[in-house]
Amino acid sequence: MNAPSDQERPGPHVFVIFGATGDLAKRKLFPGLYRLAAAGRLPEEYAIIGSGRHSPGTDDEFRDKIRSGLEESVDDVDSKVLDDLLRRLSFQTSDPADDDGGKDLAAAVRTAHDGLGEDSKTLIYLSVPPTAMESMIDMLGREHLTDGARVVVEKPFGTDLESSRELDAALKKVIDEDQVYRIDHFLGKEAVQNILALRFANGLIEPAWNRDHLVSVQIDVPETLTAEGRGAFYESTGCFRDMISTHLCQVLGFIAMEAPVHLDPTALRNEKAKVFAAMKPLDPNRVVFGQYEGYRDEEGVAKDSTVETFVALEAFVDTERWQDVRFLLRTGKALGATRRTVTLTFRTPPMGRFGDSEYGPNQLVLELSDSPEFGVSLMAKRPGPRMDLVPLTFHLDIAEEDPDDKPLEAYERLLLDVMRGDQTLFTRADEVDRLWQICQPVLDNPPPTLPYARGSWGPEKAIELAGPEGWHLPDA
Repeated sequence: MNAPSDQERPGPHVFVIFGATGDLAKRKLFPGLYRLAAAGRLPEEYAIIGSGRHSPGTDDEFRDKIRSGLEESVDDVDSKVLDDLLRRLSFQTSDPADDDGGKDLAAAVRTAHDGLGEDSKTLIYLSVPPTAMESMIDMLGREHLTDGARVVVEKPFGTDLESSRELDAALKKVIDEDQVYRIDHFLGKEAVQNILALRFANGLIEPAWNRDHLVSVQIDVPETLTAEGRGAFYESTGCFRDMISTHLCQVLGFIAMEAPVHLDPTALRNEKAKVFAAMKPLDPNRVVFGQYEGYRDEEGVAKDSTVETFVALEAFVDTERWQDVRFLLRTGKALGATRRTVTLTFRTPPMGRFGDSEYGPNQLVLELSDSPEFGVSLMAKRPGPRMDLVPLTFHLDIAEEDPDDKPLEAYERLLLDVMRGDQTLFTRADEVDRLWQICQPVLDNPPPTLPYARGSWGPEKAIELAGPEGWHLPDA
């Protein structure tokens, strides 16, 4: 991969990462920063300051911890790139509960800026639980660390409608909306962005992307992984808050939006917000919660926990384009496969000239992997003297079609966008508020949490939710 020109690289930055010793930082943030450095996409000059209540030891001990994590998670680590990244890395404790708990951090940030020059910018990444977010924001404002900074807020954005509004109010006390980057890594995936290109750049597809031609849209994000190692997080959040009010609804927004006038942050997010404004609040009677057998044995999980590790639901977007089209969303842990799949099912032509087909309706399948894949199922005549049908499946893997293309991993793309000040793929405050309004009926009246076996597809009631059409997950 050719390194970007200097003009494409961001200017000097101080990165302040809260939760720098946590799971997300280990799995995503530091690997993302390393890959950006290896590709020549980080600034020429930068500093990284990790922070949290508890010190991991000396700076050298912190660097050793990060080195170990990167060597474990990144293939073929370039020692020169890694050494350069680590020499810019330090740790400074901070405690929002202490009035003086952020002063040392503020001093460390000022020192880093002095070394990088007056044009250097601050990027603050809040990888902390929703319950810790407000006190953290108050501390940042009190120490003026948010002055001119860009602040990345990890999902979930609050735990319900009330807490999300309190969090937004806390943010607005210290920064403006154009400084806030509410990150949802699903939106950083090449395949999710490709939904826009597939729809709006193809005259073959866009005219059929509506209620006249589509029966349903399924958004399926199952995982074979359990909650092992994340039991405490799941106990405080659950699958519904973790996945539905964020990832899956955001994908739904991309699927259902009207064409933006321009592909800029304002126009694109306006159209997505219109989708959420038109969504009907979820009906708890059309939502299924499940918990895989053995979840209560995970570390950090209560022995009598009723927290859901699986959700399936039915949603509707009440617009002229989508009226009465069912959006079926399903996600969960310890399921039969790991997938990121959107399936659009088309109406069967009337009259039944070929009789009842045993092969089912036409479908367009979008695989939301890091490298986009598309599949189309059609019907054709089987060779021979009779008018029999045979199913045809067309498959396109963009990585195979363009082997020189190396898509950015989601966190790489989104971190780069923050440095560039591009909010296109980040969630706006009004979107968050509306999504919590849509989800609140389920939080107020949650369905019972039903058991399901590991490796299955969730409780039987979830399978029944899809009705005669069934769930469509190719090869699963």
